[in-house]
Amino acid sequence: MDPTKVRHHFDHIGHFRILIIGRLNAGKTTILQHVCNSTEVSEIFNSNGKKARPFTMMGYHNIKDELIFQSNPGFIFHDSQGFKAGSDSELKSMKKFVAERATAMKLEKWIHAIWFCIPMTEHEWPIVAAEEKFFNECNNANVPVIVVLTKVDALEALAIGQLKDQGFTMQEAMLRAGEVATEMLGKMKTKIETQLARCKYPPKDCVSLASMNDNGADCNPLLRCTTNALDELELQKLVISTQQVNITLNIEYAVK
Repeated sequence: MDPTKVRHHFDHIGHFRILIIGRLNAGKTTILQHVCNSTEVSEIFNSNGKKARPFTMMGYHNIKDELIFQSNPGFIFHDSQGFKAGSDSELKSMKKFVAERATAMKLEKWIHAIWFCIPMTEHEWPIVAAEEKFFNECNNANVPVIVVLTKVDALEALAIGQLKDQGFTMQEAMLRAGEVATEMLGKMKTKIETQLARCKYPPKDCVSLASMNDNGADCNPLLRCTTNALDELELQKLVISTQQVNITLNIEYAVK
């Protein structure tokens, strides 16, 4: 985009702010690093803008704290604690945060999108009760939610195991694993979408991310879904101008 237009979007709206939600070890940090084209950890700032000390307890985050990668400070992220079965404390915290930030008086405090991560390493229980409660109780009408299926590569190992149980040799199973894993992912994605569609506040879209541990991991599907889910043209322009991962996405939306 034209640099002058990019500057206008930032001056008018501020940063593009995202709340990322998910269980422990759902791959949230890896996604944020790829989106910001970084291998470094994010810097953490409290709600007053002061730099905070990194948390030492795995999975613990104050949802109000801002996570910023110096490689792309145009994005500001908020991270939730991992969901814990049977606990409503994190859900209450998220509901309050979303309600406050979806209607904040200052534009720069708004959250513009929510990324809800579901790891395929836990395929037996893709949606737990606490997560379903989020989509039934957390009014996200003003903020689009994108369900992100993470760690889909784990399905290949599952596919190999199933093929071996069916009598295939290891070599045969490895050759067919990719195709079977793709079929499994399609069925799981449909099941998750169907289940969440019945909720009071269903997500806007669902996307899967593969090979996120690779240097060239592709975050384009997530960025595209996020952009398409936004109702305001200025927000669409903001997220496209902010992302630095793929010039193709910039060109695609510039043509649109």
